[in-house]
Amino acid sequence: MPQQPQRGRTGRTLVARAVRGAVLAGSLALLTLATACSGGEDGAAEGKKAETSAMSAPSAGVVAPAKVEVLANLTGCKVKIRTDADELREGVCHTTEGDYLITTFPAEKYKLTWLDSAAIYGGKYLVGPQWAISAKAKMLEPLRTKVGGTIQDLDAARKTGPTASKP
Repeated sequence: MPQQPQRGRTGRTLVARAVRGAVLAGSLALLTLATACSGGEDGAAEGKKAETSAMSAPSAGVVAPAKVEVLANLTGCKVKIRTDADELREGVCHTTEGDYLITTFPAEKYKLTWLDSAAIYGGKYLVGPQWAISAKAKMLEPLRTKVGGTIQDLDAARKTGPTASKP
């Protein structure tokens, strides 16, 4: 039986992608559980929460699933699509601040599998619903203010279990 050619030209194996995705899934599940289990607040805490929310809210107001091109536009780059496969689309952005990758997924389960695989390599990623951005750590916060999402530290996940940095 002939094998079907692998779609995309990243040079990465599907196994590595699957492992990254599994790490991402675990990280997001833990993050969701942690945020869902927060306790009640008093008036002072609510004021602080409102201040934090204003600081952590993206200026673009977008945290929904989006296409690579939409996220690239919000970050101010003209993207070049590098991978267009059934399980993900990936584009490269070249900017004066540095290069970064924007990856989108047709379903959350693919993103989680991709993040699980990424844990092998460690690093920090900006993650939103059905998308992830890979960039140098210093670029993640400015990108987060433009597109939203959460910065996840996969180095910490590799050592102690899934965690995400606080916005």
